[in-house]
Parts: sequence; C-alpha cells; structure tokens
Amino acid sequence: MYEYAKKAYTEYGVDAEAAIEKLKEIPVSIHCWQGDDVVGLDGGGAASGGIQTTGNYFGRARNFEELKADIQKAFSLIPGKKRLNLHASYAVGAEVDRDRYEPKHFAPWVEFAKEIGLDGIDFNPTMFSHKNVKDGLTLSSPDEAIRKFWVRHCIACLHISEYFADEFQKPSLMNIWIPDGLKDVPADRLTPRLRLKESLDEILACGYDREKAIVAVESKVFGIGVESYTVGSNEFYQNYAAKNNICCLLDNGHYHPQEYVSDKIPSLLAFYDKVALHVTRGVRWDSDHVVLFEDELKEIAKEVVRNDATDKVLIGLDYFDASINRLAAWIVGARNMQKALLWALLQPNAKLKALQNEGNFTELMVLQEELKTLPFDAAWAEYLKRQKAAGADWFNQVKEYENKILKNRKRV
Repeated sequence: MYEYAKKAYTEYGVDAEAAIEKLKEIPVSIHCWQGDDVVGLDGGGAASGGIQTTGNYFGRARNFEELKADIQKAFSLIPGKKRLNLHASYAVGAEVDRDRYEPKHFAPWVEFAKEIGLDGIDFNPTMFSHKNVKDGLTLSSPDEAIRKFWVRHCIACLHISEYFADEFQKPSLMNIWIPDGLKDVPADRLTPRLRLKESLDEILACGYDREKAIVAVESKVFGIGVESYTVGSNEFYQNYAAKNNICCLLDNGHYHPQEYVSDKIPSLLAFYDKVALHVTRGVRWDSDHVVLFEDELKEIAKEVVRNDATDKVLIGLDYFDASINRLAAWIVGARNMQKALLWALLQPNAKLKALQNEGNFTELMVLQEELKTLPFDAAWAEYLKRQKAAGADWFNQVKEYENKILKNRKRV
C-alpha cells in the first residue's frame, strides 16, 4: 500500500520518503496537565481562574508517581519527537510558595524526561489555583504585594527554564498566561494593562539568558468569570512582544470562533523569529477539547510546513478532558497533530504557491481537491511502522492499562 501511495504522490511532485523523514524531526511539546485535570502537585487544587475541567472519568493521576506512569504509557503510543510541557504547579516536594521555586523542585521531571528519551522540557508559570489570585488578578493587580508575588514567581520560572535548557542543551519555552480580567463592564481598561506592562518589564529585566529561555506571552479573548474584559488581550501582547523581542503564543481556543490561528501564523512569521502554538479544539468557546484531525488543524500544520517554519514555530498541545480516558485523550491529540504535519508535508506546496502567484485559481482549486483523496493513510501507516509505534490497535493497550491500573485508583 505504501509503494502505491509513494507513486501516487510522486505524480503530484511530492516525495513521500522526504516527508516521513522530515516529520520525525519535528518536536511536539505535550502538556502534563491532561493527566490529572490541571490539579497539579503543589496543593493548589482544582483549576480555577477562568479555566475549568469537566467530567469525572475514573483513574485520574493523584500524585507524581502516577502521573509519570501515565505519561510514560501514553508517550510510548505516540510516535515522533516529543517534549514535555510543565506548569509550575507540578513542582515535586516543594515546601515553599511559588515565588521561591527552584530548579531542584523540578529535577525529578528532568530525570524522568531523560529516562524516556524526551527532547526537552517547556515551562509555564502557574498564575491560577492559588490564594494570591486576588479578585481574579495577578500581574495586573492594584495590590502591590500581590503583583510583586507573581513577578517573583515568573522570574523564578525563568531561571527554571534556563535550568531545563542546560540539562537538555536546547532552549526551553517559558509561556506567560494570566487569568486577569473582569466579569462585567470595566470602568478602566488602560490602568490594569499599564500594571501588566510594568510587571512584564520587571520580569524581563531579571537578567535571564535569551539563548536558553524563550519567553512567550499568551492572549485570551475571555474566560469564565472574565467575560467582559481580559487584561492580556491579543493586541496588548502582540505589541508588547514586538517591542521587547519576545515570542507570541497563539492558542487556537483563545479567539472568537470565526477567528483562525492558521491565518495568524503567517502574519506573525513576517515579523517574529519564533512563534509558539498551543493547539487545542474549542467548541463554541475555549473548551479545550481533544485535538481532532479536522480542517483547522490541517491548515495550522500547512502554514507551518509550507512557510519552511518547522524550526520557527514551536508546537505545543493544550487541552484537558476529564470525561474520557485521559491517556486516550493525550494519544489522540498528539497523533493527530503529527498526522496533520504529515498531511502538510505531503502537499506539493511549491506548485500550489506557483498557481496562486500566476492567478490560475481554477487549477489551484482543482488540484487542492484532488489531493484530498490521495492514499494518505498508507503514508501515515508507514510512518508509524518506522517509528515502531502502534498502529490503529493502540487503543487495546490503553484499555489494558485502564483495566489493570486506572480502575484500581480511588476517585478523588
């Protein structure tokens, strides 16, 4: 079947072998928080601050050892190059508050990531599910003690990202997202943003190594309890990032439903050296559903590939579904991200661009439609075979793990 697929793609000027080889070198950063419903290990508890996990499927990881075991099993069924994406709330054995976290609190994660052959670790300050989220505000808080606490937390996280970079000899993305906003119509939209700007300035002035830690800022249009106003808007962060030479992170659940991240990627590539992604699936709102192999995911992947930006766009996943088997959620989303990248790599991108530039829009449409029925499944199966990854029967292993391990965990 693969030999037939290779020939079919060759007729359109596509080298399937080159596509498969390229895919295995594109890292995807997979989020740890799918495994425990964003509860974390530092006692913060269930997610709060404009985010919510719904569902009560049995088997949630309750501690570090269980979360590691679930990640190891899930990752073993995901092909390709993988990184681990951690939130700061997953500190191990920390007896200090978040503003005093140190690399030692994440050394067990480094040991684990190396043990299972990961490509590196990315990081996120955790500015939710904490007593110092006062009136829904963190870095934009008018309470100076609260604001300074979160500034210290972000600086601590920057140094932890540098530590990850040293350990893996590869940069670590440190992404800043805050829940700050208001439920109803604000009386003052500017001042909270000026406080946020001041906080970010203080964080960036800490003297971190830009070659090691890639700082990103992540916008959001609204959240639960902050429906009317978010301090960290898209316009604010894109301007701040451009002025301070840091990275914008695009989460495709953080915009209006008819606003597409696939269209934003090439816009940012025109101005930024790096663009970061949190790939999710919003249903009517930022609901963080499991990533499916659907049109917008394909378009996101195509923009990364056809613009030769696989080394410029940092791909991470971000969703958390507690209504289904959590390992299956990880695996489905991560495999679909890689599947979309392979789909994009198997497009005759140079030919398609040429048709557009020549104004041959009829031929362009015809070719795009013909490509949809090429034997993509055979190329995907070949990729899985070469990665020594399970094929379509991977779910059998998840069910076995569920019956042996997950069903023995008490609900919490």
